[in-house]
Amino acid sequence: MDSAHPLDNPGFASLNGPHAGFAERRGRVVRYQADVSPWLGVPAEPGAEDWADLAAFAGPEGEVPLPGVAARLPEGWVLTADVPGVQLVDAGIAAAPDGAAVLLGPDDVPEMLDLVARTRPGPFRDRTVELGTYLGIRHRGALVAMAGERLHPPGWTEISAVCTDPAHRGRGLASRLVLAVAHGVRERGETPFLHTAAANTGAIALYESLGFRLRRTVRFRAARVPAVASRGGRSRS
Repeated sequence: MDSAHPLDNPGFASLNGPHAGFAERRGRVVRYQADVSPWLGVPAEPGAEDWADLAAFAGPEGEVPLPGVAARLPEGWVLTADVPGVQLVDAGIAAAPDGAAVLLGPDDVPEMLDLVARTRPGPFRDRTVELGTYLGIRHRGALVAMAGERLHPPGWTEISAVCTDPAHRGRGLASRLVLAVAHGVRERGETPFLHTAAANTGAIALYESLGFRLRRTVRFRAARVPAVASRGGRSRS
């Protein structure tokens, strides 16, 4: 792998490891299939050919998500988003199953997408549910809270899509689901971690109260590819 620690480049580690079955590849650049996740992976120090392959994925003037990619952009690329974030890891959380949590699957995706649209926990697509275990809590039959697994670097599993319907907040549902998902991760002998925006101080305080600790800061960036596409997925000299 191209990084000293799997969590230094988690998209790259996931797509070259446990999630290789979801990967689309051009050279050393890998990305999730479009209906699964926007995350992608590039080497920690991408060269000209890596950037050209990334541009070929997106097409001329296409936008490329670069979550966690810290490398300097090549000439002609335009930064379109740059959101500070944090990466938190399990530092002794009290993981436990929850008797009220139900397993969510493909049949639940319409409700999951609706909940995500109303609460905006981060990207969630039609097949994101296939990345791991997703648990939810229902109230009178309606899905009101959920959390699940996304990135899967070797030995680690990211907890993601943590969200609660606004009408049901303040009941500790998100905490219960995070602990329940973490329990399943631990049962496999892996370690939970997660990402969130640095400005989301409420969520960070919640996660720290559950036993997560800050590992590092990250940046969730996106960039626009230059208008002139490179030939054959490689940079012109």
